[in-house]
Amino acid sequence: MTSTSGPFDFQGKHVTVAGLGVSGVPAAKALHARGAVVTVVNDGDDARAREQAAELEALGITVRLGDGSSLPEGTELVVTAPGWQPGKPLFRAAEQAGVPVWGDVELAWRLRGPDAAPWLAVTGTNGKTTTVQMLASILKAAGLRTAAVGNIGVSLLDAVLGEEEYDVLAVELSSYQLHWAPSLRAHSAAVLNLAPDHLDWHGSMEAYARDKGRIYEGNKVACVYNVADRATEDLVREADVEEGCRAIGFTLGAPGPSQLGVVDGILVDRAFVENRQKNAQELAEVSDIHPPAPHNIANALAAAALARAFGVPATAVRDGLRAFRPDAHRIAHVADIDGVAYVDDSKATNTHAAEASLAAYEPIVWIAGGLAKGATFDELVAKSAKRLRGAVLIGADRALIRDALARHAPEVPVVDLDRTDTGAMLQAVTEAKRLARPGDTVLLAPACASMDMFTNYNQRGDAFAAAVRELGA
Repeated sequence: MTSTSGPFDFQGKHVTVAGLGVSGVPAAKALHARGAVVTVVNDGDDARAREQAAELEALGITVRLGDGSSLPEGTELVVTAPGWQPGKPLFRAAEQAGVPVWGDVELAWRLRGPDAAPWLAVTGTNGKTTTVQMLASILKAAGLRTAAVGNIGVSLLDAVLGEEEYDVLAVELSSYQLHWAPSLRAHSAAVLNLAPDHLDWHGSMEAYARDKGRIYEGNKVACVYNVADRATEDLVREADVEEGCRAIGFTLGAPGPSQLGVVDGILVDRAFVENRQKNAQELAEVSDIHPPAPHNIANALAAAALARAFGVPATAVRDGLRAFRPDAHRIAHVADIDGVAYVDDSKATNTHAAEASLAAYEPIVWIAGGLAKGATFDELVAKSAKRLRGAVLIGADRALIRDALARHAPEVPVVDLDRTDTGAMLQAVTEAKRLARPGDTVLLAPACASMDMFTNYNQRGDAFAAAVRELGA
C-alpha cells in the first residue's frame, strides 16, 4: 500500500486503527464503510473503551483492548490517533514491516472528493483555536460556507465525509496531527509562534519545530509567519511550496511590503494590494478585536492574512472580527470588584501563553501554578516582574514559580497556598484581593497544566469565576 498522496481503494485492505477516542472511532467507521478489513487496537480497557468497542464490533470491526503495542498480522496501513507517541512499539513494528502510518488528518485529506473545499490551516504553540475561530468568522462574513475544524474539536473526517458542502475550511492542526500527515497540502497556512511544548512527545525542540513546519509543505498561495518570531519565518524558508506561493508576515508594528500590521490603531494590509511597495489597505480597527490584548491582535492579523490569501474583501475582515467572541477561559473578563478587574486566562497552560497574557495588563496580582510539565519559569518571571503587584501560587509545582520569583522579583509579595481541596481557588482569589489595589488586575494565567487539582483548564477557570462571584457577592 503506497504512502504517496492520492485517491485510494481501501477495499479488502487490512488497516489497523491505533486508539479509540475522538478520532479513532470515526476513522474505523469510515474505513470499514469503504471495504477495509479494520482492526482497532487500544491501550486502555476502561468502561468508555468497552462501550466504544461494542459499538464498533456491532458493525463487524475487530477491537483489541489493552493491547496497543503489537502490530496485527497482515496489516497494510496504520491509522493512528494523534496523541500516540512515535516511539511506541506498534510504530516501530510498522516501520520494520514497511507499513505506512497515517494520522486522522492524513486520512481525512486522502478521503476528500475531487471538488473538496481547500484548507486554510493554522498551527503554533499558542493561539491556534482563537485564530481559527476568528478566521471562520471572517470567512462567514464574506458569505462563504465554512467551518472551524480539526484540533478545535470538530473532526476533520466528519467535515470531509459529511453531507454539508463547504467553500473552504478553517483548520486547526496540532504538532501531533502534523507529524502523521505527510501528504497534507493546504491552500495557505500559518505558524503563529514557536515555544518549547510537548517536548516529551517530540523528543526535542528541533523535532517539534519540524513537525509544526510541515503545515507549509505544498502551500499554494501564502505561508503566513510571525515577524516577531524568527523561527516561524525560518520554517517558511525551509518549506517546499508551489511556485508563486508567497511568504506573508504579520506584526504588531507598522507592516512592510508583504506584511500585515498595525498603524495608529488600524489593522493594515500591505500584502494583498496592488503596488504593495506604496499602498496599504485598512482592514479593521484594534477596537474591533475582543479583547484587544497584544497576542489577540496578533491572532487577528494571522486570521486576516489567511482570509485575504483566499480573496476575502477588507470589509469581511472587519465584520468577522467584530462578530467574533473568544471561547471561555481565554483572557475573559469576569468582574470588577472595588476597582480591581478579575480576568480568567486558565487556558494559559504553558509559559509562552502566560507571558502573552501578563503582557496585556499592568499592574497585576498573578494567580499561577499547577503541573509544570518540565517547564522552567525564570525567563517568564524576569520579563514580567515589573508588572507584578503580587503573586498567589497554587498547585503541585508552585515551588518552581516561587523560586523564580525569589530570583528575579524578590520585592514582589508571594502567597504560597499549600492546599488542593475545592476551597483552594476561593482562598487564592481572596488572597489576591487582599494584595490588589484599585486599578490592578487579578489575573489567572497559571503557566501550568491543571490536572493536579482540576479535571481540565475549563474546570479551573470555572472555579476562578465562581470564587470571584462569591467574593463580589
